[in-house]
Amino acid sequence: MPATCRALATGTLMLVLCGCATSATQTIATGDNDPYEATNRKIFALNQSLDKNVARPIAVFYNRVVPEFARDGIHNFLVNLSVPVTFANDVLQGEAKRGVDTFGRFVVNSTVGIGGLIDVAQKTGIPEHSADFGETLAVYGVGEGPYLVLPTLGPSNPRDALGYGVDIALDPTTWITFRSSMFFKLGRGFLTIIDERARNIDTLDQLERSSVDLYATERSLYRQHREAEINHGKPNIENLPNF
Repeated sequence: MPATCRALATGTLMLVLCGCATSATQTIATGDNDPYEATNRKIFALNQSLDKNVARPIAVFYNRVVPEFARDGIHNFLVNLSVPVTFANDVLQGEAKRGVDTFGRFVVNSTVGIGGLIDVAQKTGIPEHSADFGETLAVYGVGEGPYLVLPTLGPSNPRDALGYGVDIALDPTTWITFRSSMFFKLGRGFLTIIDERARNIDTLDQLERSSVDLYATERSLYRQHREAEINHGKPNIENLPNF
């Protein structure tokens, strides 16, 4: 996301959090935990329009003109830039082994991997993983709160929205300035959006074709995905039925 948009998004998140602070600490009676569904659907429709008319066409063009090896290199470079945030959250979560893996990946890929363009660490048996402050808050018992759809950012909740803002602050590149730093941050934000969209064109197209209610489908998938990330891929055994 471009620097200006990131700042606006962060401000939006803070406003959302202020408005939802009470709801975030309460258990919503509805099974969908979506008390703001009417508003969420309007924002969802806006996001879908932006995706259909801007993000997806650019992503399709990107896949057509940029060779696969170059796209992989760009993706690896962007992932490597995000490693310091992952490492910080590994430490905050008390995940020593994951933290060591993250640090090792960064050292190996930043050196032998030519600044992260080549994922040498993956080939040497150091797996990639992500961690964010929303997960960290969940580890410390903070509830997700009501479901939210944020402009341009998509599915979220108060906990993950706050986590997004903190992750921006944890990113060293947020505070590093140099002569062309603004262009670097703009380019990184733009490429991050296009890379993610381009890598998921077929999946999202299929999801849209097969969903009777795309909004409800994405809400469900977001929650499942976040639960898997928080549990590091392990099944949640706390809410199993009592036979």
